Amino acid sequence: MLTTLGLNAVAEAVYRAMLMHPRAGVAELAAAVGEHESTLRNALDTLSELSLVRPSADDTGRLRPVSPEIGMEILMARQQAELAAQQQRVEASRAAAAQLISEYTDLRPAAERPGVEQLVGLDEIRDRLATLTREVTDEVMAFAPDGPQTAANMAASRPLNEQLLGRGIRMRTVYLDSVRTNRPTVEHANWLTEHGGQVRTVPSLPTRMIITDRSTALIPVSSDNTAAGAVVLTGQGMLTALCALFETTWSTAQPLGDDIPVDRHGLTGQQATVIRLLAEGHTDETIAKRLGVSHRTARRIASELMERAGARSRFELGARCVQNGWLPARV
Repeated sequence: MLTTLGLNAVAEAVYRAMLMHPRAGVAELAAAVGEHESTLRNALDTLSELSLVRPSADDTGRLRPVSPEIGMEILMARQQAELAAQQQRVEASRAAAAQLISEYTDLRPAAERPGVEQLVGLDEIRDRLATLTREVTDEVMAFAPDGPQTAANMAASRPLNEQLLGRGIRMRTVYLDSVRTNRPTVEHANWLTEHGGQVRTVPSLPTRMIITDRSTALIPVSSDNTAAGAVVLTGQGMLTALCALFETTWSTAQPLGDDIPVDRHGLTGQQATVIRLLAEGHTDETIAKRLGVSHRTARRIASELMERAGARSRFELGARCVQNGWLPARV
């Protein structure tokens, strides 16, 4: 039952037995859980590493279990720390992948690059997307990083999405957390879910992207103007990297119907992202774009964080965030 908190089945059984029989020895505990003594000693090592048992002050050489209240707090704090570390690794992977995409796209003209097709203008993009939609046979994976979607975009995409879902195509879409407060976008996402699609959200995304059948990816040439042009990538190496980026992002994203989780400091992913972006020197305009929110909302989030940290300036906010453990000492 506690495997999700990092405790294997044997160690959990031993911990429960120790709570029931706090003065039992190794042999008695082994008999109680039906395991060999060597296995039981390995479980005790695991419990010791997790700080769920500690040396007895009254009985030298004997281990005693910590109370379940303290034990569960220890396990949950440990898991939250691991999740925070994983989120940092995912963010680093996103940044590296976005940089790789940008460098690869700008490296040389599209005509000289195998596996790259250049699209110019919104009409060419929509025509190519319609072709990809007709040809897809298995799945579609998409990043939608622009925050609340426009009515025109949702109206244009619905017939294509309905056609795909009607054919049994697996569709997974990652939106920004900011869409949760936009009723039309939420209704559109719920429509996708009701028709068999899957929707999750994250605080920020590196770029707009559509991948079909893990063999073709369509990404914009410029994140500032996604309608200006795009590239269609079919190279195996690039597709492997983009699919890996999608899967790592999907694994940490939250289903639209779930509440946004907070970390051990009580920060949402959106708030943690603002702290990181401020520490990296980004402007309110850039932060707003990355989160898919208005400039006013980006400033409000920063102001709320300053008030919470007791900081009178953004410089002081950075220092307070490091002191509070909200931000690594080196970003």
